[in-house]
Amino acid sequence: MDYAKMKVKEIDAYFDSLEIGELSGVLDDAHRDARSSVQKLVVKYRKRIQKHFDEIERIRCLSKYENTLYQRGISYIAGVDEAGRGPLAGPVFAAAVVLPPHTFIEGINDSKKLSEKKREELYDIIIEKAVSYGIASVSEREIDSMNIRNAAHKAMIEAVRALKVQPNHVLVDGDAVKGLTMPYTAIVNGDGLSISIAAASILAKVARDRVVKKLDEVYPQYGFGKHKGYGTQAHVEAIRTYGICPVHRRSFMTKILGHR
Repeated sequence: MDYAKMKVKEIDAYFDSLEIGELSGVLDDAHRDARSSVQKLVVKYRKRIQKHFDEIERIRCLSKYENTLYQRGISYIAGVDEAGRGPLAGPVFAAAVVLPPHTFIEGINDSKKLSEKKREELYDIIIEKAVSYGIASVSEREIDSMNIRNAAHKAMIEAVRALKVQPNHVLVDGDAVKGLTMPYTAIVNGDGLSISIAAASILAKVARDRVVKKLDEVYPQYGFGKHKGYGTQAHVEAIRTYGICPVHRRSFMTKILGHR
């Protein structure tokens, strides 16, 4: 291609339209163009190539638990995580996700490290790529009756049961899950160490946030849409002003209201 006959904006648009695998050779040709603006484009797109390969390596490291299990002949691996242990209101959610072997999802990570917009984007990608996924929740009333740890474990187990494909092994974020009878590995901070758990953390977080946003429409005085039920100063002040509402976890109110 004769870049000398092209405007810089045209070259930029052309590079931007190419897949990563096509860029390297094209950039070698463009490197011969003496225009400084074209050279800046070459640097820009070589950085894009490097970023892509860095992401491939990051995902490879994030898949180490899964790859070890695949090497043992285990076909279906479910990652499981919960969202919403800490909030003062609303249900706790959990998700289970079975991904195909060697799945590459650019940008996937622990949901806490992602923006809300990025989580929403990845939610749809994960559902599209997943072999199977399940999402479950346990209400604030059940949380009050059985405590948050047991409620979170119940949600995790129900999320696994919701899978249409029975996993051969489960990777769980955190500690051992009481009542989970199939083979599993508990991984502390697993949402940042396992691609399957990271995927589950995103589904659980997005699903819960969507529900809490609906609660905000019913109880606008508490600001659920902003803090998602967590104990921010604004939320605590709203509780002290308006009292608790039906979706508050009464067992979490001791320090705020001085009673259960």
